[in-house]
Amino acid sequence: MIYKVRIILDAKDDIFRDIEIDASNSMEEFHNAIAQSFGFLGNEMASFYTCNDEWIQDEEIALFDMSENGSDVRLMNENFLVDVLTERTPKLIYVYDFLSMWTFFIELADIVEHEPGVSYPNVLFTFGELPETPPEKNFKADPNFDFDDTLENYDDLDFDENWN
Repeated sequence: MIYKVRIILDAKDDIFRDIEIDASNSMEEFHNAIAQSFGFLGNEMASFYTCNDEWIQDEEIALFDMSENGSDVRLMNENFLVDVLTERTPKLIYVYDFLSMWTFFIELADIVEHEPGVSYPNVLFTFGELPETPPEKNFKADPNFDFDDTLENYDDLDFDENWN
């Protein structure tokens, strides 16, 4: 099976790539295909995140396990596209370079048969040029959180300000 996917940069302007990739490829191979299609070197940390239809982030699939205690993090080289991106769960979030936070939305567009003579992954279409710097993110604070209350209760915190 060949997956046709659209990878869209989270930006004000339309910037996306349409890629064909074999569903049996690892998530690491998918990561490499995305990085190359956008002109990245592919040498930065990256993760995929499963999500629901509203793009609410769920489980991480990381390039490397950076935890100290060997947690149960899913790794790209141990997971395959066919097991992660399906008709039931057709969306993923992809973050490349955690210092710059290039964020992409991935959506499964179609599943087709392997075409003889075509090498995969295959970039079908590119639209827009990647900006030199990643688009700014608008992280929104919880509107119900009372910052003033936190500062007023400083004495109640279990914190030794003379620790050194």
